[in-house]
Amino acid sequence: MKSIDIMVNEHENIRRMLKVVREISYRVLTNGDFSLEDFGPVTDFIKNYADKLHHGKEEDILFEAMNSEIQKLAKSGAITGMYIEHDQGRLFIANLLKGVEAFRAGEDRARLDIIANAIAYTDLLDRHIEKENTALYKFAQNMLSHETKQKVDADCEIVEKKALDDGIQNHSLSSLKSLEDKYLG
Repeated sequence: MKSIDIMVNEHENIRRMLKVVREISYRVLTNGDFSLEDFGPVTDFIKNYADKLHHGKEEDILFEAMNSEIQKLAKSGAITGMYIEHDQGRLFIANLLKGVEAFRAGEDRARLDIIANAIAYTDLLDRHIEKENTALYKFAQNMLSHETKQKVDADCEIVEKKALDDGIQNHSLSSLKSLEDKYLG
């Protein structure tokens, strides 16, 4: 499925950002060289590329198709678990942003909120990606009907095209590259 190939590639980009987030967190912990302003592009990438674009395709298209067509998988709770983990990630990012704002306002102990939520997010997403790549996507490829696979691919292509037209991928990947150069280069 072309849509799954694209999602696996998006996972690799998301994992690249997770490395940046870990490095910034380490620098927050050690009073290293970091800019609080870099949490803006980090969370923009997470909200728009990882969550809105990527998780949107999973939740609104792929998981819906799997829930309706693969009853055994739907009843097992595996797909529900993916939705729950997406929501947990959103909570970690919301709490991370609260920590950033508190730190910006002069509350030094907010470093704990930044680090705790950033590391919780990176750990959650890394394990989540592994489950999707090695299990859930394989179930979709092996168990969905040919017609459903075509529909998932077609629906995902529409989302991809709109995101390309809106510049989501270019903006997000450019921002990612800048952050990698700054923090991992």
